[in-house]
Amino acid sequence: MAIEGYRMAALGEFTGREIGVSGWVEVDQHKIDEFADCTGDRQWIHVDVERARRESPYGGTIAHGYLTLSLAASMTIEAGAIPPDAAAALNYGLDKVRFMAPVKAGARVRNHLVLLSVEEKGPGRVLIKVQNTIEIEGEAKPALGAESLAMLMTGAA
Repeated sequence: MAIEGYRMAALGEFTGREIGVSGWVEVDQHKIDEFADCTGDRQWIHVDVERARRESPYGGTIAHGYLTLSLAASMTIEAGAIPPDAAAALNYGLDKVRFMAPVKAGARVRNHLVLLSVEEKGPGRVLIKVQNTIEIEGEAKPALGAESLAMLMTGAA
């Protein structure tokens, strides 16, 4: 849900401000296994529940860092980072990604968003940079921090 006044023409007014917080998303073992199947990253610390219970310093399996990072996209949209009057928003890349704490299987995460910058890129195009801080429920340290870039389009290009 976007905050009041958060529109394409007013983006600059929101620089440096929190623009949204997503709902909680559970990262269960099924989601971790599906990500492993999709990517081919089947390291035991992610998919071998019994071995992870015995040998992992975390007491069980953990999500892939890239799984947690990939959740940022949908959580960003849900939290309202894309102004309602944008005709389209295209993923433009990432800056300064840091994985700070593991996400244990069964944990819930959510994304806190701060608008870092707004840059006009020509008629009908605006590049925004958003700080993503993915919090783990009940943990002091976030799972990750990343600056995401999105190219916003108006209807006129």
